[in-house]
Amino acid sequence: MTTSLFDSIKLGQLTLNNRIVMPPMTRSRASQPGDVANEMMARYYAQRASAGLIVSEGTQISPMGKGYAWTPGIYSQEQIAGWKTVTDAVHAKGGTMFAQLWHVGRVTHSDNINGEQPISSSAIAAENVKVFIDNGSDEPGFVDVSTPREMSQQDISEVVQQFRQAALNAIEAGFDGIELHAANGYLINQFIDSESNQRQDQYGGSLENRLRFLDEVVAAMVDAIGAERVGVRLAPLTTLNGTVDANPIETYTAAAVLLNKHNIVYLHIAEVDWDDAPDTPISFKRALREAYQGVLIYAGRYKGDNAQQAIKDGLADMIGFGRPFVANPDLPARLQHGYPLAAHDPNTLFGGGEQGLSDYPSYQA
Repeated sequence: MTTSLFDSIKLGQLTLNNRIVMPPMTRSRASQPGDVANEMMARYYAQRASAGLIVSEGTQISPMGKGYAWTPGIYSQEQIAGWKTVTDAVHAKGGTMFAQLWHVGRVTHSDNINGEQPISSSAIAAENVKVFIDNGSDEPGFVDVSTPREMSQQDISEVVQQFRQAALNAIEAGFDGIELHAANGYLINQFIDSESNQRQDQYGGSLENRLRFLDEVVAAMVDAIGAERVGVRLAPLTTLNGTVDANPIETYTAAAVLLNKHNIVYLHIAEVDWDDAPDTPISFKRALREAYQGVLIYAGRYKGDNAQQAIKDGLADMIGFGRPFVANPDLPARLQHGYPLAAHDPNTLFGGGEQGLSDYPSYQA
């Protein structure tokens, strides 16, 4: 019997209804001041609770971890309470939800972090990268990122502790687990990739050293909440936000081996998803499958048929569908029954209110 996208799957102690993942997508709707998750976000996520797993939008672990205006945090009591509203709404609809924990490192502007200078693996600015700041209107104002300073050993220790505390806060907020955002050019990725990490200490240079920060953060979170509640997202072949690695296949196979030692519950691979991007080599996917024994999730340019094929071929256990979930709150049912998919409005992805967030209807025959 072949496994289907619509079969249940065990994720640690959890049994998920299907193998469809709503991956993390920044929507910039948190309440101000305070970057607090709210009722509008609760409606949006609850509408999509038929996904086997929802991963929240990136949620900053500290004020310094914030890259974009109006993104939610999970470091204050008010933020924890805001997220509890969301997780309660998702659980009421029978859904399962992990929090994506996020520190953007250098991918920010001082205006987003209370005038501070951003921190990173090295004092190298991300080239040709813009972020948006609150310019006093409903429209995001895009600006070039600020140049970061190189993190000291004390900075590194503090951020490891912030990730640990954020994992505890997420469980307090009712999440079923957490996903560490180690992808797409943000802080952890800035340590992993060779071209963004020019450090001379034990966190730079060799591959083992560049993976050390990832290792310490994951160890701290596993210690805090248990390996069965910790997932990690990596983006091996993307060069988003200016991070580039000289030998990505070697680097990310080694990262998968490391994460397997921590027994994390899933590994979530973000594939390149622009239209003419090259496919991830099958040989690399096989190497990842061999290196990592837990639940393997892929997200990228998946439609129903190629998602089904990836699971049938044993390369993936679950598949994430990003943008299709924006306009199709009932995406699992549409995929299962072959209903047409609605298109999302790109102008309402970031910022604003209910329009383009929670006003997309379920399919009506």
